[in-house]
Amino acid sequence: MTVSRTVELEGHIIDSGTMARCFGAVMDLGGEFDVEAFEVGRHKHEESYCRMAVSAESEADLRAILHELNQNGATVADPRDATLEPAPADQVVPIDFYSTTNHPTEVRVDGEWIPVENVEMDCALVVTRAEDEADEVRVRTRVLNAIEESDLVVTGETGIRVDPPERPRGKGSAFGFMQGGVSSERPSKSLIEEIADEMRDVAERDGNVLVVCGPAIVHAGGREALADLVREGYVDALSAGNGFAVHDLERDLYGTSLGVDTETLEHPRKGHKHHIYTISEIGRAGGIEAAVDAGIVDSGVMYECVANDVPYVLAGSIRDDGPLPDTITDSIEAQDAIREQAQQADLVLMLSTLLHSVAVGNCLPSTTKTVCVDINPATVTQLLDRGSAQAIGMVTDIGTFLPMLAEELLEDEA
Repeated sequence: MTVSRTVELEGHIIDSGTMARCFGAVMDLGGEFDVEAFEVGRHKHEESYCRMAVSAESEADLRAILHELNQNGATVADPRDATLEPAPADQVVPIDFYSTTNHPTEVRVDGEWIPVENVEMDCALVVTRAEDEADEVRVRTRVLNAIEESDLVVTGETGIRVDPPERPRGKGSAFGFMQGGVSSERPSKSLIEEIADEMRDVAERDGNVLVVCGPAIVHAGGREALADLVREGYVDALSAGNGFAVHDLERDLYGTSLGVDTETLEHPRKGHKHHIYTISEIGRAGGIEAAVDAGIVDSGVMYECVANDVPYVLAGSIRDDGPLPDTITDSIEAQDAIREQAQQADLVLMLSTLLHSVAVGNCLPSTTKTVCVDINPATVTQLLDRGSAQAIGMVTDIGTFLPMLAEELLEDEA
């Protein structure tokens, strides 16, 4: 005996491959489907529609299939309100809680579809009602360690609809749906112009550009160009690890990065100790801002962040030297700080850092535009696969990319 449910797909489901993925998911999970209605959009902006009955041998098998279809944008034809269960304890979610994607999502509560706030992957969904307005319902993502006892958590697949990005018909920009791909050649001037145009657009509409930085920016000679972009207002927030800040500050204090003179490539005597001396000097001053205020540090990316009130998050790791007083060493606290940055970003530049970029990417909705630049093609590919629907990847030297980007952005002002 089989069980079945009817689901619907609507949008550019053919172009984006959504329909094929849904058909494949049903068969891969041992189910069957019967297409009851299929309407093909015949014009550029016309959407397609598909209704199909999905069947499986058991309720458990059907739930697994419906979960996979839900992740790909299919919705149950006869929607019911989402199932809400109270969390049994702090940091404990109910069994069968709904685990989120990074796509725009809505939850049906009291017959109304409520948009999920702060969309993020691998979270629970918590429903709240305003104490002073009984009718106001909010649905927010919440990481598991932030769950509190009695929070109303969404469980199962009922009453949830996901809107994954689709491939629109027609030619778009370099940030078009999944079309950025990976370029392994010297930075293309036209592609950098597209990125610069996007950064100008974000600045003009008072948006937010988040830059995720790795130490290679300093080693490869991109530090001054990035500092110029911060000073001229093209960077609204910076996310990095302890290493980036240390080597940026080391370059200012000693003229070296990891003990190597970035201009002559010579190794000064005791140069290998410069990074730890830098941490000591900044600690003695009381932190980066205090060092800038005291005139100890007077150039570089961190200097420009302090001088221009650009907020930064330095997230520590187990391998950090020192670390700097400004580095957040509590990993949960660092996650929360990164999450706040990611939720405000309209455009993210991930520059020569895999692990830190993955951390930021995990907090981003799929709709956030992303640029990934690294000399290692595996790094760029992995970052592009994090789930962003609008991403550009470039396999190139960051010391070449950043000066070209700064020149493109700043030449008009000059």
